Amino acid sequence: MRDFTCPRCGQQLAFENTVCLGCGSDLGFSLDARALLPVDPETSAMCANQYVAQCNWLVPAPPPGLAPELCASCRLTRVRPGEQEDKWLEAFAAAEAAKRRLVLELTELGLPLTDRTADPDHGLAFDLLSSADETVTTGHEHGVITLDLAEGDVLHRERLRLEMDEPYRTLLGHLRHEIGHYYFEVIVAEDDLDRFRELFGDPFADYQAALDRHYAEGAPPGWEDTHVSAYAAMHPAEDWAETFAHYLHIRDTLDTAAAFGFAPAAAALDRPPIGDAAFDRIIELWLPLVWALNMMNRAMGHRDPYPFVLADPVLRKMRFIHELCVAAAQG
Repeated sequence: MRDFTCPRCGQQLAFENTVCLGCGSDLGFSLDARALLPVDPETSAMCANQYVAQCNWLVPAPPPGLAPELCASCRLTRVRPGEQEDKWLEAFAAAEAAKRRLVLELTELGLPLTDRTADPDHGLAFDLLSSADETVTTGHEHGVITLDLAEGDVLHRERLRLEMDEPYRTLLGHLRHEIGHYYFEVIVAEDDLDRFRELFGDPFADYQAALDRHYAEGAPPGWEDTHVSAYAAMHPAEDWAETFAHYLHIRDTLDTAAAFGFAPAAAALDRPPIGDAAFDRIIELWLPLVWALNMMNRAMGHRDPYPFVLADPVLRKMRFIHELCVAAAQG
């Protein structure tokens, strides 16, 4: 995530800002410009979800008498709670905020984002559902990512994290994992499957059997030597999605570090690494940075923000993902 400033006065701003804290200008985020820009009533307006989802993204100014449209991120949401469901609106806004960060990173990486309008059967869509009246399972199916909005509640999420013995559980982490499933269908071609099987295993192996085995027996001994997380050891499809999520964690954190001078400018997403050595350079930059981040969190009495070890087999899987992402970005 890059550093943002007000175009009018230079005040430093956060990605979520709607008003400049220096000059008071109304601001919105432009995905095309990758910047916070002053709202110009002649040409721009805030997303129609400005209040219900606390969205600060800009859209074209509507014709007189018409309401603004939804932004590129909010348009991807297919189902959301009704506005009468007050208890879920805060969680909905939190989920949309995480999704906006995801959409920006995917755009910066140059990955294809096709919505259901362009591809009704496999285009990307998000169902953000409340589990008040029915069971909601967070997951992915043919482009549709379902998220239980209860994950936006810190107490609920932390309870599940402890019950499932997970070192990390966040809204953004869920979205990055599920988008990994989506990109398996988008960027893994038939010609890539032999290498996929060599690294991850058979993506079409019986999923229910693997799920039952995982929750009955847990991760196999020694999973740390071959997988990025215990859940990744459950099934090759989950290994891919978990590793894909970690690739996104690393790229966005390095991008943020570069914006604030904690990593070289070459780590920024707007300067894509080139050549066979590109992935090696990403990891060379990541390892000392994440060590420092973990140590700083410990200095403040917090858990490590990245409590994971990247074993060599994990890095080989991640290199494969990096290569596929670069190829997809290059068309």
